[in-house]
Amino acid sequence: MGKSLFITEKPSVAMDYVKLLNIKGTKRDGFIESERAVFTWCVGHMVTMSYPEVYDENLKRWSLATLPFLPNSYKYEVIPAVAKQFETVRSLLDREDITTIYVCTDSGREGEYIYRLVDEMVGVKEKEKKRVWIDSQTEEEIKRGIKEAKALSEYDALASSAYLRAKEDYLLGINFSRLLTLIYGKSVASIMKDDKGVIAVGRVMSCVLGMIVVREREIRNFIKIPFFKTIGSFEVEENKVYTGEWRTTEISAYFESPLLYSESGFKRRESAEQLIGELKADGFLNEAIIQSVTKTNENKNPPLLFNLAEMQNECSKKFKINPDETLSKIQSLYEKKLVTYPRTDARVLSTSVAKQIDSNIAKLVRFQGDEEIKVIAQNILDKKWYKSIEKSKYVDDSKITDHYAIIPTGEGFENYNSLKDLDKDIYNLILRRFLAIFYPPAKYSKLTIITKQGNECFFTTDKVCTSKGYLEVSKSETNQTEEKELSFLNNLKKGQKVKLNELIIKEGETSPPKKYTSGSIILAMENAGKLIEDEELREQIKGSGIGTSATRAEILKKLEKIEYISTNKKTQILSPTTRGEMVYEVIKDSVPTMLNPTLTASWEKGLGMVADRELPPEEFMIKLETYIKNNFTRALKHNGVIETKKLFGEVFKDTEMIIDESGNNVPGTCPFCKKGHIIKSKKGYGCTNWQSGCKFFVSEICGIAIPVDQIKNLLKYGKTEIISGFKSKKGNEFSARLVLKDNKIELDFQ
Repeated sequence: MGKSLFITEKPSVAMDYVKLLNIKGTKRDGFIESERAVFTWCVGHMVTMSYPEVYDENLKRWSLATLPFLPNSYKYEVIPAVAKQFETVRSLLDREDITTIYVCTDSGREGEYIYRLVDEMVGVKEKEKKRVWIDSQTEEEIKRGIKEAKALSEYDALASSAYLRAKEDYLLGINFSRLLTLIYGKSVASIMKDDKGVIAVGRVMSCVLGMIVVREREIRNFIKIPFFKTIGSFEVEENKVYTGEWRTTEISAYFESPLLYSESGFKRRESAEQLIGELKADGFLNEAIIQSVTKTNENKNPPLLFNLAEMQNECSKKFKINPDETLSKIQSLYEKKLVTYPRTDARVLSTSVAKQIDSNIAKLVRFQGDEEIKVIAQNILDKKWYKSIEKSKYVDDSKITDHYAIIPTGEGFENYNSLKDLDKDIYNLILRRFLAIFYPPAKYSKLTIITKQGNECFFTTDKVCTSKGYLEVSKSETNQTEEKELSFLNNLKKGQKVKLNELIIKEGETSPPKKYTSGSIILAMENAGKLIEDEELREQIKGSGIGTSATRAEILKKLEKIEYISTNKKTQILSPTTRGEMVYEVIKDSVPTMLNPTLTASWEKGLGMVADRELPPEEFMIKLETYIKNNFTRALKHNGVIETKKLFGEVFKDTEMIIDESGNNVPGTCPFCKKGHIIKSKKGYGCTNWQSGCKFFVSEICGIAIPVDQIKNLLKYGKTEIISGFKSKKGNEFSARLVLKDNKIELDFQ
């Protein structure tokens, strides 16, 4: 009887298999062998696509004459850093005594691709191949996965989509990076005063860069519009006062007036003052009448479970960590058997899991890390709240592709105490989000009062939580002040007279869009560029995503590495760099469709259709090559003199420098960060890398506006010439030079 070979994605997972299956084997170099089985591992990706020069040595030199590069067949090679382990895996796959192969790489498109590349390079034939597909690393799930392993061929469509995804990224990246670098690279490098002339382009990466740049410009170009609201203060009796906001109604003197900004505010303060004057003349400090009192009850259901995108957004908000770190943390929890598979897009459970979900809850009763969790879990079991979960919105097989939502396994508790505090906090989020779905909805009482003074109406709305429901699990607290206020408002009656005490004007202004954070951009990517802040609305609107749950964090990481965006580590706010904005303009000018989130999402949808056998791989490939050829024609129109001032005008429109191809009018490279360059704006001289934290800035010093020639001296020689006319705080004139010292600009009197 032949042996079985188990291939995992990394060594630690192979060790877990050996331990959980109680294998008594011998550890060798790169594998573990027992009498009936052998366990080995990949080290992540071990095979990659070859660069164009492997096809033809002449392709090593970048030239428009050799583009677009569209090979008839594709070449692959072993990654040198893992060549030793690859040879170990190869030798095991070739062994005659091994007759069955269990593919145990991650249960997803990328995990499938990792093994298939190895299989193709080795040329494995005439062996039985089975796919182990699991949702967690628990003993029970691993044993189930092995027992129910299907033939590897059943995952051929998934493998096809994986190959196509790699080819798509490869072709778009190589062709358009080379093309745009050859056309625009020198201009960008010249203006940036460095030798980084390569323009990196990517299917998902360029689209995400575009989203960040567009949002930044929306904020930068936003013009705040002031508005003025009128607030009335009404007294029911002594010490019982409430406020109401004036709004127009059909009987109002200002109904549909051009003076209005909205139904509750004016464009100008004078209009609000006019309203107050009219109300005073109509009987200020006299009685107002309660026109209506409306009471309604509202329920708020627990949010859906976490998928990776929601988890990354939540951790960005709560813990100020980036998506890559979040994924790393949850992956660690997964490998410690505490939670289910992290790289999932689903926010619901499968029917089969829901049928046995009480076993997960029962295991959480034994959790020693948080006494409150034990009590909550026991409460769910005692009240049998889990029995209705199958018919709820939290269970939906149609919304699951590879894996259901991230939930606690109820196992791995022996690893909990060794977790760092942040890992424990993240695990606690997953625990509470999971347990919350079994609790009743939170209940609210909403009260709306309309108070009438003459023909004008004031609206008062109050809302209070009357039953916490699932909020007890989420640790949200009701506002006691609101409850106290509602207690007397609840007694008001229609037709009751109250006293109008005071009228004030409340000034506000329109707000620009919020900057993307590392978390909110992930949610926007998940919904094809649309950031939907509201949790409940996000549940209803789910579009095709940009990238996948497994790749989005890596995209942001790469954009930051190549200095196209910067991340504020404290707030996780994302900003485009000057270089990033210039690359955006280049792509917008040449291949604008690569900035279109809807189109980018459609590529991802196409890959999903291939995986679902709804689209032949050959048809997808034809569309891809056609897209590349058509867009080459458009981009080549600029194969000549680049009008840099026109092309990059939006990037530098707030500066006074003149942009030309030579970049001579740029004063110089920043002496602080060595990355940005110094430009003159209305406020002074600053670094283009300021959004990444560079502190270089020179404005008026001691009453003197420093001329550009002296700034050039400062950058070139580290000091200016002697400058006369500085004034001390006492008004005395003095002369000095500016010098650069320890990343500071100081006055030197020598």
